[in-house]
Amino acid sequence: MPASPADSPLYARLFGDDEAARLFSDSAEVRAMLLVEGALAKVQGALGVIPAESAAFLHRASFEVQIDPSALAAETAVNGVPVPALVAAFRSACNAPQHAAFAHWGATSQDIMDSALALRLKRLFDLWDSRLEALLAALGTLAGHHAALPMAARTYGQLATPTSFGAVVAGWGWPLLAQRQSLAALRPAVLRVSLAGAAGTLSAMGERGPEVRAALAEALGLADPGHSWHADRSGIGALAGWMATTTAALGKLGEDLLLMTQSGLSEVGIAGAGGSSTMPQKQNPVGPSVLVALARQVAGLAATLQGAGLHRQQRDGAAWFTEWLTLPQAAISTSRALGLALQIADKITPDPAAMARNLAADGGLIHAEALSFALAGTMPRPEAQAVVKRLCDEVAKTGQPLASLAARDFPGTDWAAHLALSSLGQAPAEARAFAAACQPSGQ
Repeated sequence: MPASPADSPLYARLFGDDEAARLFSDSAEVRAMLLVEGALAKVQGALGVIPAESAAFLHRASFEVQIDPSALAAETAVNGVPVPALVAAFRSACNAPQHAAFAHWGATSQDIMDSALALRLKRLFDLWDSRLEALLAALGTLAGHHAALPMAARTYGQLATPTSFGAVVAGWGWPLLAQRQSLAALRPAVLRVSLAGAAGTLSAMGERGPEVRAALAEALGLADPGHSWHADRSGIGALAGWMATTTAALGKLGEDLLLMTQSGLSEVGIAGAGGSSTMPQKQNPVGPSVLVALARQVAGLAATLQGAGLHRQQRDGAAWFTEWLTLPQAAISTSRALGLALQIADKITPDPAAMARNLAADGGLIHAEALSFALAGTMPRPEAQAVVKRLCDEVAKTGQPLASLAARDFPGTDWAAHLALSSLGQAPAEARAFAAACQPSGQ
């Protein structure tokens, strides 16, 4: 097993996500840092902090220069950050010392790296939003189509009362709908520029510092926090929480599908399920299992990420390094979970016959609560509960269906039909409300 399954040629299709992984490659990081350096020079030139001619040269060069990440490795191991080697390589590649001297003017390594990370996370947020939109559309369609399809609800692993398959799907989707909304609110806290200088004071730029930071934020399409945030990792901590909560919701979907596809229930089918090397009859729910595993992994990584928010003083290398070791994997696993959940949602097919069999199991005792409330309309509630309790004992002893015994003792009502109709409660309405909430605005 490789150290990072997401980067493994063997396991990447199972646990990895190419679109997200590209954003965390060495080349993507170097390119993003060069874009920040170029944008910084451009705005500094416009504001008169550095010569305009040098600023234009450096901005253009930041798009044209090609730097091999491996060439920066030796110095990165010594310096702890790649920026000193990157700036040296950039200046050398410019082949214009009179202009290159103004590169990286007044910035520090963390400014460049954090701003470059924000640029890449901006693209990642767009990817997550589009996947959530597609996933919610698929779940909304599934919930709407099966809003009134009855099935057994279970609490503590035991039969409880009837619900509908559409309501179960809505239960998967409501948290994801909230997560999509919170992703939009998370953007300004995470997608922000960093420009604070060596100790967070912006001293090298004098009075123009805040103006340069604001202009750099605008040039990069990022938010201006209005202050230094080198040691303020609250945005990253919030992102960690978002990833953990999102993958937990996806993992819940996976857990439910594992139970709903197990032998003896088989209430849903998932097209394209995995096979066994020795048992030809098996259709293993591999996708749901991966969702559960990814949720557990991201929960652990998120805890580490939030712990990395404990920064000492103005800058903390150890805490920052911990973030580097954790954030990329958490982000890639979150992306994989979103993409995989969408694939699964499009392949789920409920089995109404299997659901009906499970509802009828144990003589239809799942309708006991509904029967007690129905009888409470004609007798005191405690008496109704006692009557239903007696009937349940009789079902257990004789095997006769609860509805048949109710019809015997309380004739004049089609109890089978009545209980089936009343037991669903608000489940169909819940499912339809969720389906409506997933419709694009204006439809």
